[in-house]
Amino acid sequence: MPERQTTQGPVSIPEPTGVLAERWSIGKLWRLAALFGPAAIVASVAIGAGETIVVVQAGAWAGYGLLWLVLASVLTKGVCVTYLLGRYTAVSGESIGQRLVRVPGPRGWLLGAIFVLELAAAGPLWAAIARPCGDLMFFLLKPGLDLAGLVGVTPADSTAPIPTPGIMPSAWKSLFATVFVLVALALSMKLTLKWLERQQIIICGILVVGTIIGTLLVRPDLAAALVGSLRVGHVPEVPPWAPDAVRNQSLPLTLATTFGYVGGSVMTYIAYANWIGLHGWGLCGHRDIESIRRRAADEKPSDYLPDDLGAAARLRRLVMPLRWDVGLGAMVLLVVSASFMLAGAAVLYPRLQSGELASAFDGWSLLTDQGSIWYNIHPALIWVYYVCVLAALWGTLQAYPEIYTRVTHEFAAAIWPQQPVPLRRLRMGIVAYVFVATVPLLWIHVDFATLTNIVAFLATNAGVALAMLAALWLNFQLPPRYRTRRWMLAAGILSALILVAASAISGWGLLGKMIGL
Repeated sequence: MPERQTTQGPVSIPEPTGVLAERWSIGKLWRLAALFGPAAIVASVAIGAGETIVVVQAGAWAGYGLLWLVLASVLTKGVCVTYLLGRYTAVSGESIGQRLVRVPGPRGWLLGAIFVLELAAAGPLWAAIARPCGDLMFFLLKPGLDLAGLVGVTPADSTAPIPTPGIMPSAWKSLFATVFVLVALALSMKLTLKWLERQQIIICGILVVGTIIGTLLVRPDLAAALVGSLRVGHVPEVPPWAPDAVRNQSLPLTLATTFGYVGGSVMTYIAYANWIGLHGWGLCGHRDIESIRRRAADEKPSDYLPDDLGAAARLRRLVMPLRWDVGLGAMVLLVVSASFMLAGAAVLYPRLQSGELASAFDGWSLLTDQGSIWYNIHPALIWVYYVCVLAALWGTLQAYPEIYTRVTHEFAAAIWPQQPVPLRRLRMGIVAYVFVATVPLLWIHVDFATLTNIVAFLATNAGVALAMLAALWLNFQLPPRYRTRRWMLAAGILSALILVAASAISGWGLLGKMIGL
């Protein structure tokens, strides 16, 4: 079918105004930093079970030896994937879903694949976050429940010759986890993007300050940390005293899961591009943006972006907020992720190595064990830990309904433009699905390691690899003058290769674990 011939000329690229037109100064830097918003959501969502449990666990058995893996994941996903996806929307003015629906092959196959990978991982992802929170909440509230006689015990759990009536601890933990999920989903129904950004910026501030304080209190070996950050590719041997979850599965699967959990799931990065459009950054702030988007639906960016060096330079300046936002988000993710690994290396590693601590990360008391251990080092540290962990996990769960809804709405509009679905009705359906997919996993026995392996493969490795490949394809849909710099393109290609490799390792390791190889 021949391409539609455009009858309109190129759009005009306006001159930057406001802070973008100012000369460089300390004040300009501060005002650019104040634009931090969409990437705060991406960072706070990424800092969930990954940093609070998976990364701490890696530090507990590998010491400082895997800090390079954290750095690689932040650069790959926190920088390259986030920036290249957001940049396409900022430069072209159109949603990435509207363009990705045209990827060669059956209409919308890539959008469908991303949707299936993310939603298939939703139940395990939420359960892996909520169940440890349920254990932690039970741990904190147990003294009061005991006084009220609400906690039942069996003879095996106490010196009592007969069972004590009351709700069993395992049921309390599942109940608290269910309530945690229910409250997060209910409140997400009323949460607007503006308030979500404000909340996540506050959470990012709490996490950065809290993890820095925690790191200073545990006094890590900074020289060893520097060596661990620079020894790219070095993998320490798994010691005999490593957590059971590490010893009972292949080392490549453990590494791929750790890599995958530093950073968000695939829809997080797709949603980021959507938020760029809502903020009006780049061409999205054009006064005729709706007309531009209508043209983009029928044409290519080369049909309406002027082939002019000056216009391209102006548009690059208009995209400046995106660069600052991505940079600040990546810094938050790196600081918090590295701090949690440093804590695991400085606190848990020597105690496990010396035999002072018999085991760690067994069962579901993943957060409780860490809190108890850090309390023995310094009483003040326990509250820093609790505040950081609960803020991180709450921020993750609060943001996901918005992410799922925005991306699903964008994908549906791209595939079926004549059948619009109301955003609120779609959100209600997403919330109901997440609840139904999560709650059974909170009440049956599925170990934490298996849940994180599933999520890492589906949503944070394979799904993000697809998003990175899509970002590279989108970059080449732009006219040559508007494509990203060569060094950034090279970084994107390298990131795609890393993500594809991590996906293959994660998928093969998970398959072997499931069938008992």
